[in-house]
Amino acid sequence: MSLNASPSSERLHISFFGMRNAGKSSLVNAVTGQELSLVSDVKGTTTDPVKKAMELLPLGPVVITDTPGYDDEGTLGEMRVKKTKQVLEKTDFAVLVVDAVLGLSQNDKELISMLKAKKVPFIVAYNKADLLKDGISLNENELAVSALLGSGITELKEKIAKAAVGMKKEKPVIDDLVSPGDTVVLVTPIDESAPKGRLILPQQITLRNILDNNCSAVVCRETELEGVLDSLCVKPRLVITDSQAFSFVSKIVPEDIPLTSFSIVFARYKGDLAELVRGAVMLKNLADEDKVLISEGCTHHRQCNDIGTVKMPGWIKSFTGKNISFSFTSGGDFPENPGEYKLVVHCGGCMLGDKEMASRIEKCKNAGVPMVNYGVAIAMMHGILERSLEPFSDVYEMIKPQGK
Repeated sequence: MSLNASPSSERLHISFFGMRNAGKSSLVNAVTGQELSLVSDVKGTTTDPVKKAMELLPLGPVVITDTPGYDDEGTLGEMRVKKTKQVLEKTDFAVLVVDAVLGLSQNDKELISMLKAKKVPFIVAYNKADLLKDGISLNENELAVSALLGSGITELKEKIAKAAVGMKKEKPVIDDLVSPGDTVVLVTPIDESAPKGRLILPQQITLRNILDNNCSAVVCRETELEGVLDSLCVKPRLVITDSQAFSFVSKIVPEDIPLTSFSIVFARYKGDLAELVRGAVMLKNLADEDKVLISEGCTHHRQCNDIGTVKMPGWIKSFTGKNISFSFTSGGDFPENPGEYKLVVHCGGCMLGDKEMASRIEKCKNAGVPMVNYGVAIAMMHGILERSLEPFSDVYEMIKPQGK
């Protein structure tokens, strides 16, 4: 992937919701100017969420998602409605498409309540307005449109863009840890799990962030790190390593050089670092037969030495000395209520949007289940959590030894 491309996890997610035959798919096609969704007069034509990463002017890079009708029926219909609710978890801005002739249904009102409860900003688009004889009375966040005639589409795009401005909260990657002219060393092991010919997303985003802050980046493998540090004319402002090499790297990097991991950087960038550090404490309190969920946001091919299904369970068993029961989820799968687990161990979340990662953390908090991410867990189990958090002063205060 190009360093200039915007991955889906970094884009604004705009989703279209509504009842069957309200014209969601037609409106999506009209807004995007593409035949993105299949359109038919048959109810329930959209059976699965359809999404497209694209440039939506004047907004910029977005992900547009068309969803199945929220009033779908039967066994399959219930599954489709469940998929629609899952889309809601990752939506930054919603368009509720209502049949202007039929008006707001009870299901529409339920969707509005859900959007408000999840604090998702939205606009109500009354489609098929061309069929109305007497027009329609509208509130500020409502708009009359016709996907068939193309009327109101420009206004809808402008309203979406206006509402979405500033919605993507600018969380720091390492912006607050460096100053122009600093040198940052990135340690990127190349092993059997490393993707061929490219860096993984956290490494890409961090590298771009270093350049955006007018700093210099030195990228090396852990086996070359010692020589790289010896060759530098200036002391690095920061060293960032892959979590799996943290223990090895910490022995090489002098104590006066701040050291952390990509996963810990992303714990803050994507979620709530303080909450994940609090969750790490549960690793010390696990007992025999406790259930632990290991969850990943992507669906990469599992390998024989996979970190999620092999290495992480092995580290946890070794650290706790207990017989733990593990479950695994990946991609969009995450339990609505994780209450059956004693701990959730999550990946760095680089493939998830801010909204979806925040939703998973919130589900765990509501269920009273601690969550920790890979980087924080690895640092805890290898006895280097304190050092890995030193660059983040507010969180470091939570765990630093007394008198330090």
